[in-house]
Amino acid sequence: MPYLLKTEPTCYSFADLQRDKSTLWDGVANPAAVKNLREMKPGEDLVIYHTGDEKSAVGTATVLSVDASDPKVPRVTIAAVKALAHPVTLAEVKASDLFAQSPLVRQGRLSVAPLTAAQFRFLVEHK
Repeated sequence: MPYLLKTEPTCYSFADLQRDKSTLWDGVANPAAVKNLREMKPGEDLVIYHTGDEKSAVGTATVLSVDASDPKVPRVTIAAVKALAHPVTLAEVKASDLFAQSPLVRQGRLSVAPLTAAQFRFLVEHK
């Protein structure tokens, strides 16, 4: 299952992830977001979404490893894949029927949200 990970670009941007090549995705406190992290599997696709002033999906990544031995603080390591050819704004997401029931739209503060395969394709193939 693909997931969307939100980050404040002034704290850690997709460019930072590209520079670092991989990172431990931490700092997640919301119980629903923690649950989503815990359920991730190595090899799953990710979309990185910038919050703040940008409010747009900007790049893709992949899950390298998941250590869920501490269920309250799962340790998920991710790696950058590539920047999106065209960032997808929150307004574009909200305008798509694909996201009508998505936690991305319905639970705006959720920092780790599952995506359907169709939602993932919309974000990475959007022009």
